Amino acid sequence: MASNWSVCGVCDYRHITEPSVVWCSECDEGLCEGCNDHHSISKGSRNHDTVSITEYRKLPNEVLKLTRSCDKHNEKYVIFCKKHDCPCCKKCVVDTHIECKELTDIDDITRNIKSSHAFAEIEQTLSEIAENFRRLRISREDNLASIGEKCKEIEKEVLETRARINLHLDKLQDAILKDLKTREKEKSNKIRRLMKSMTDKEKEIAELQRNIGSIKQYASELQTFLALKHIEKDVVAEEKYIQSMVKSDGAKQVDFSCKINPSLQGLISDIQIFGDVAVIANPCKIPILKQKDRQAQTMLAITSMTIDSLKPKLLQTIDTKLSFVTGCSFLSDCRMVLSCFAKQLIRVFKSDGSLNFDIKDFRNVFDVTHIGDNSVAVTSGYESDSLNIDLIDLEARKKKKTLKVNSENTGLGYSEDKLIYCAGKKGIQMIRLGDESIVNVTKTEVTNFSYVATFRDNIFYTDCHEDSVTCIDFKGKTRWVFKNGSVLKAPYDISVDRDGNVYVVGGVSNNVVVISPNGKHCRELLSSENGLEEPVVIQVNRSSCKMLVANRVAKAFVFNLK
Repeated sequence: MASNWSVCGVCDYRHITEPSVVWCSECDEGLCEGCNDHHSISKGSRNHDTVSITEYRKLPNEVLKLTRSCDKHNEKYVIFCKKHDCPCCKKCVVDTHIECKELTDIDDITRNIKSSHAFAEIEQTLSEIAENFRRLRISREDNLASIGEKCKEIEKEVLETRARINLHLDKLQDAILKDLKTREKEKSNKIRRLMKSMTDKEKEIAELQRNIGSIKQYASELQTFLALKHIEKDVVAEEKYIQSMVKSDGAKQVDFSCKINPSLQGLISDIQIFGDVAVIANPCKIPILKQKDRQAQTMLAITSMTIDSLKPKLLQTIDTKLSFVTGCSFLSDCRMVLSCFAKQLIRVFKSDGSLNFDIKDFRNVFDVTHIGDNSVAVTSGYESDSLNIDLIDLEARKKKKTLKVNSENTGLGYSEDKLIYCAGKKGIQMIRLGDESIVNVTKTEVTNFSYVATFRDNIFYTDCHEDSVTCIDFKGKTRWVFKNGSVLKAPYDISVDRDGNVYVVGGVSNNVVVISPNGKHCRELLSSENGLEEPVVIQVNRSSCKMLVANRVAKAFVFNLK
């Protein structure tokens, strides 16, 4: 850490000791109340993100020790070298990286790192490892119990046989029971040693998970990026370790059996053994959860999509044969659903763009969204009698439930068993599918043609009258507002990709505009030259990186974003 976060860096430079109340990661120093007031209005720093010292202290010590500056030259990192997998200052580039071709501005690398696919993958990997340890530990506990039960069965069999034979076999009986206990102890000790090792490792993984949570919530973009470089090495090591554990003797599925010597039945005096204890150790059958086979990849072999890296390629042009399309959605099998306000139906297309089927069992239709389990939800629009949201079973091709929301309902989104919808004068509302309870997210009035989308803990909605896109959290607090009439006019439908980039159709500007996750940057992605003519709806499939855009009449297009 370049500065002492407990005291104000500005006052300290003036030889005054004042406790800091906030930390600015971009300035790399703490600020007292007075300096923070000046910092928040100064032209050079008013856009800097700060975090309270109380929250900053919650970061792991390893993250607090990270510095934004080069240890060798004491200058800030400005470049990242992909070849050497390291951040560089300007002098580093001149001294040791002048011939490197893969140099990237570090701001481009760290931008939106918390919402990147790489960050989510690290979180997923840690969850997988923790789950693998838990399942393997449970398997070992069950095996210990089964060994004990099987040994009891064998012991009972031995004792029943002993009761039918002469007392001179007592010694042989003792010998085989001793052998049984010895083998049980040997195998049990191996399993217990493995379980103890797993318990220690589970604590380490839990600590990494807590750290990743704190980093995600409180660390700066650069701190997050640098911390992930360290955590990634631990994750790779833990993955290798659990793979080695699965192959070890302690993870083998142990079973006991015993074959009683048939000669005992004849009470032959020269019998030398009571029986044989057999130990069967099969390879561990616990499947290891793994999102994908990984090698030691660098964090910056990131396949994250940014607004500048997007290169949409037209895959399909679909003749929808519909007028006044008002909604669209991808299904999990890459089929597509369009809703038509004029014909009061939803139309399902196969992944190749051919017609699958129509469902017409509606009084009113506006937007449509996939809610899992081969089902979609359909809003009924802004008419005075349109107060319901229908849940449709696509396999049965009929309604399976009607939700009474007591307000108009147009644009629709879905997140974790909750439907978020535009409710006109009532603002943005949310209904839980479990108990059908309704919550007002925000009471700010929205238009009849406002649309909504969700991503993680954010809700995005459009206002075609104000030419704006607004991002709020699930409590209704505004995070940012995007408005640029020269680029986007009459925004209608909205969608978000897996990296948090926001896609909006401009009904009047005849285009698709993509907005950065922080709402500060934008780029026109498609225009009328791509066939857009009064586009209304859009949907991005986060798993396949495909984008569906439909004009109000007749035409829809499928693009590959990568």
